[in-house]
Formats: sequence, structure tokens, C-alpha cells
Amino acid sequence: MPILKTFVFNSFSVNTYILSDETGEALIVDPACSNEKEFNSLTEYIETNKLVPVKIINTHGHIDHIVGACRVMGHYNIPFLIHSGEQYNLDKAKQTALIFGFEIDEVPVPSGFLNEGDKIAFGNSFVEAIHVPGHSEGSLVYYFIEGNLIIAGDVLFRGSVGRSDLPGGNHHTLITGIKNKLLALPGNTTVYCGHGPTTTIAAEHDTNPFLV
Repeated sequence: MPILKTFVFNSFSVNTYILSDETGEALIVDPACSNEKEFNSLTEYIETNKLVPVKIINTHGHIDHIVGACRVMGHYNIPFLIHSGEQYNLDKAKQTALIFGFEIDEVPVPSGFLNEGDKIAFGNSFVEAIHVPGHSEGSLVYYFIEGNLIIAGDVLFRGSVGRSDLPGGNHHTLITGIKNKLLALPGNTTVYCGHGPTTTIAAEHDTNPFLV
């Protein structure tokens, strides 16, 4: 049975996820570990559970979600995958880091780009990329059909949606994408957010004030 492990990292309380299946292969989603303690907690979990990370996949390229990517990428010698629309955020990452008080010596260089409908394999499983721009140009949501869950990044939160006032953001585009692509999923689909607690598609359909 696939397992999703959540870590809460850095001063922005980013949810970093490790998704693994019975083979031990794993995806690391949004490695946001910003210091030695956080990095060690990630690697200790992987080693203790005898996991083999095969890819880093990011929901988007904002600094709080990529701050640990280079170190994790180098430690496990695995590719870093993201939507091409996030290149702007990667290019501006060092400048943005200074504004938000992050220390980042190296910005991850994508090993490849993901697009709508791409299936990212790990072990006997895969997640499917859903492109939902509006928080950022290249925001991706990862749909794990077998586990009846999505990893939504900063697109959708419990009772809220992602901010759209940053470069590449657009509120109308974000809401349209959520309604057309995410709310069309089964209501009992669990939503694992980029920050904060989980929710479900049904709960957000029925109660989220931004989606009425």
C-alpha cells in the first residue's frame, strides 16, 4: 500500500511530501528543508524505511518550496522536474531569497519539464500532472489516482486558495482552473496542500468561499 509522509519545513511551514509504494521507490515533492536538522529528518526517514528516491517533482518554483532541492538532488543523484512556466521563479530565486530571509547558495536546474497529463512513475505506481496556473504560471497539482489524493501545492487550501498577486499570478485563471480541473475529481479525493492541513474536494466544493 502506498505511503505518503509529510514534513513541515522552513519558516513558511511548507509541506514536503515523500510518496512511496511497495517497491520502496519514492517521489520527493517540494523539498523545502532549509537547514541541517530538516535535511537530516528527511534523509533519516528515507534510510529508516529503506526507500529509494527516484525523482524530485515540484508543484512550483517559489523559493520556500525549492530551498532544499539542490541538496536533496545532489545527495540522491536524482532529477529535479517542474513545469517550464516556473523558470522565471527559478531565475529570480536568489533575489527573492534575500527578500524573504532565506539562504540559498545554489538554485536547482531542472533536469526536465513536466506538462499537463504527464505521468511520473515510481515503483509500480505513478502520479499524473495537472496544470493549474494562477498562483504561478507553471503550478502543477499531482494526482495519485491509486491513493485517491492530490498534492496541490499552493493552488488549493482548506477554505482558501493560493495567492495570485505574485509574478505569473492571476486570480481568475486560478479559480477557473480549480473549478474545471480539481472540483471535477471525486469528492472523497484527499487534498494535500502546500501549507496547512489536508482537506477533501467535496469539502472545498461545498464550503470554500472562493469557489462559490
